[in-house]
Amino acid sequence: MSTTTTAYQPTIHEMPTGERPRERLKEFGPRTLSNTELIAILLRTGMQGENVLAQASRILTCFDGLSGLARASYAELCRERGLSEAKACQLLAALELGRRSVSLSPTERPVISSPQDVTNLLIAEMATLDQEHLRVLLLNTRNEVLSVPEVYVGNVNSSVVRPAEVFRPAIRENAPSIIVVHNHPSGDPTPSPQDVSITKDLIACGDMLDIRLLDHVVLGSVDRYVSMNERRLAFT
Repeated sequence: MSTTTTAYQPTIHEMPTGERPRERLKEFGPRTLSNTELIAILLRTGMQGENVLAQASRILTCFDGLSGLARASYAELCRERGLSEAKACQLLAALELGRRSVSLSPTERPVISSPQDVTNLLIAEMATLDQEHLRVLLLNTRNEVLSVPEVYVGNVNSSVVRPAEVFRPAIRENAPSIIVVHNHPSGDPTPSPQDVSITKDLIACGDMLDIRLLDHVVLGSVDRYVSMNERRLAFT
């Protein structure tokens, strides 16, 4: 007669102090923690036979990572084993705060000095979108971000993207330069031939308006992006 045994999982309090998520956050800061550890801190406790780190890892796997979790609804979260209504609310609130944190403060404007700066500013929100969105970073003479208006939602292609609409916010706010950003919901940021064609049209229009198009950044999943200026696609 055989019996099935479940491997024992130590609780957080039974783990060495240096391995506990909260203690690691206090000592090393939140940036050093994995997504699993950050979610474990939000959940606080696990369940019978599954500690909170294992639970956080399982939830991330069920939703195909952080981007999938960010798209989950309240009902979908509540259907997950071990997620109470309170824990589902905590997760949704934290994810929404993360999205809102990319909104701009007029007294602390982000400065853009590289495509990575653009990615850091927008990837948390745009990587989770189900459709293509095209946004424009309006920059002042110090490359500070004045605002990030959304210009298009849907298929971003040369048949629908009109340069006049892209540059209209820059003209309105007297911005001397812009950076165009759009996402690829597939997660692959490789620019398409249409992306290159759009960029060429925008560069030409910017030259006529005396508004420089500094870059066109295509965002994929997580931290994946392509700077078309760096790749010399459309830019010479």
